[in-house]
Amino acid sequence: MVISKQDLDGVIYLMDNIINDNGIPRNIRKSATDAKEAISKEGNDVNLTSAMYLLDECLNDINMPMHARPEIMEIISEIERLKEEMK
Repeated sequence: MVISKQDLDGVIYLMDNIINDNGIPRNIRKSATDAKEAISKEGNDVNLTSAMYLLDECLNDINMPMHARPEIMEIISEIERLKEEMK
């Protein structure tokens, strides 16, 4: 099954919120940018998994602001939902 453009755009919108937030450390914004590029190229299972791992690593960063953690967890959750829909 193919991921709908609308679902993918929703996840990308959430990532853009992280990327454009200057209150979030640069390394975390960079990981979000890399995750966005991974799923933007082609929303296949491998790229979705790569994006999830990149974002999951951010959750363990000690410099993660408190307001960003739930946003990243929401993005990971949405990616997991998309992966399940692909099955």
